[in-house]
Parts: sequence; C-alpha cells; structure tokens
Amino acid sequence: MSLGPGSVCVKTAGRKAGEKVIVLELDKEKCFAVVIGERVKKKKCNLRHLIPTGKEVKAGKSISQKDAAKLLKE
Repeated sequence: MSLGPGSVCVKTAGRKAGEKVIVLELDKEKCFAVVIGERVKKKKCNLRHLIPTGKEVKAGKSISQKDAAKLLKE
C-alpha cells in the first residue's frame, strides 16, 4: 500500500495511538507526515508511527477536525 496525501492511517505510537488519521502532506526526505483526525489535531507525525489502512479520501491541506471526522466515518 502506498502512503500519500489523502491516505487513511492508524497511529501506532504516542498518546493518540489507535486513532485513525488522514495524511495531509508528506515529507519523505525527513520521514514525517502532517496528519489530522477526529481526536488528533493537525500535527507532524513520524512515518514509522503510521499504518496505512488502504482507504483514501479527498482532503485539502486546510481541512478542519470536524470535516476530517466526517470523512473518516464514511
């Protein structure tokens, strides 16, 4: 499975481990992604701490947490 903008993933580390998130931006050079989720504020996350679910959604970089929650429930 490829990881890119719009990919739905599950966080595996940190306080929000187990939460579903949407990848908004990728920086493969530095191994980080900007993610957002229903209970996860927009923040950087190490790519090693993400497991792709195989699902993709259309999300822009300026998406809100409410909109992210709606997309994740679909």
